[in-house]
Amino acid sequence: MALLRRLGGETAVTDSPSSTVLKEEVKPKRNTVDIDLENKLHNYLVDEIKNNPTINEQNLKEKIKELVEPFFDNEGEYLTFEEKNILLSSVESELTGYGPITPLLLDPSITEVMVNGPLDVYYEKKGKLYKSNVSFRDDDHVTRVIERIVSPLGRRIDESVPMVDARLPDGSRVNAIIPPLALNGPTITIRKFSQTPFTADDLVQFGTLTREMAQFLDACVKARLNLFISGGTGSGKTTTLNVLSAFIPNDERIVTIEDAAELKLSQEHVVSLEARPANIEGQGAITIRDLVRNSLRMRPDRIIVGEVRSAEALDMLQAMNTGHDGSLGTGHANSPRDILSRLETMVLMAGMDLPVRAIREQIAGAIDLIIQQNRLKDGTRKITHITEVIGMEGDVIVLQDLFVFKESGVSIDGKIQGKLVSTGIRPYCMDAFELNGIKLPSSMFTEEW
Repeated sequence: MALLRRLGGETAVTDSPSSTVLKEEVKPKRNTVDIDLENKLHNYLVDEIKNNPTINEQNLKEKIKELVEPFFDNEGEYLTFEEKNILLSSVESELTGYGPITPLLLDPSITEVMVNGPLDVYYEKKGKLYKSNVSFRDDDHVTRVIERIVSPLGRRIDESVPMVDARLPDGSRVNAIIPPLALNGPTITIRKFSQTPFTADDLVQFGTLTREMAQFLDACVKARLNLFISGGTGSGKTTTLNVLSAFIPNDERIVTIEDAAELKLSQEHVVSLEARPANIEGQGAITIRDLVRNSLRMRPDRIIVGEVRSAEALDMLQAMNTGHDGSLGTGHANSPRDILSRLETMVLMAGMDLPVRAIREQIAGAIDLIIQQNRLKDGTRKITHITEVIGMEGDVIVLQDLFVFKESGVSIDGKIQGKLVSTGIRPYCMDAFELNGIKLPSSMFTEEW
């Protein structure tokens, strides 16, 4: 029944190519004969699927290929083999995927897809934005794709709820906003995630961090230090959080808390919690703060908050200060010092009339390490600072950088040159490592001149 509801009222109109090879140019629109034939094929397939109750999501693609042959024999005699494949691919994208953007979502080298109305579709590849050669027919076509994304999650989008956050089955993050708020037409932003989660070795290969930094962060997680990842939008915070989560031993109970479930943990004992927006009456919202409070009653060994952005910062800091060591979280900030200021602001958003010094003491006591990640001008993502929180000195939280990215210039092809190096400072947390039987070579913290 779910399959029939999804297929029922949709119109198959798309200019999507059959290949995922993209060009930085807008593809000319197909003529009306092609569009009419595509609509006819779509309606034919929908009717056949409705009349065949044995077809389900698993065998839908195979059945479409079987059903399309008699249609082409009767209606598509004048079409070439390549034109038939293009037509079949377009209709398949409508029935089994997400319309014209399906090839972009299937391309593993594309990290983000942006639909700015029906005619302008962009994508990000290796940190750079390109305009794609696909388009939708009209606003209604884009809206139908949005509804297909959000309806399985029990969410809706219309004039009363014109904005929605959702996720695809593979964990990719989706944000959608429609008119009258979006003046260009229905807008979709999809942050894609790899089907196989990245490992520390992958980040070392990408140049995001060095092997020594990965070894140090592994030790920090196993020693149950509280880590906070900060960075700008699209800097790779969630990817790094996923990598750090992989260092957690398999015999611990992990509770993850997110706005939209994205983390893919390999451990066996994982409880994933997801926030819920308010319903059409404005009731029933479950916030990140509510979930953080609830998680404290779930006997967690580790609490992982996908993104701290509001009053939940207070509950997160209190959890870190009351025996829930080894917690992980992320937040938006441009530097390690900035994330401390943002945490102060977020704690005040909880409505507590606390003195600034008390808030700073909570922060200094809770967080052991700040990992700053940035997306550089050339599109590469790097951990630019690993900074230790020492404590309070007067009214100021004392920080010390352990690893930094030293930029040295720009190459001819526009790539930023630099090196990730140790500052030569021995971390305070080395004592915690020794208590947990973790030994790191002292040469790891030797400054390079």
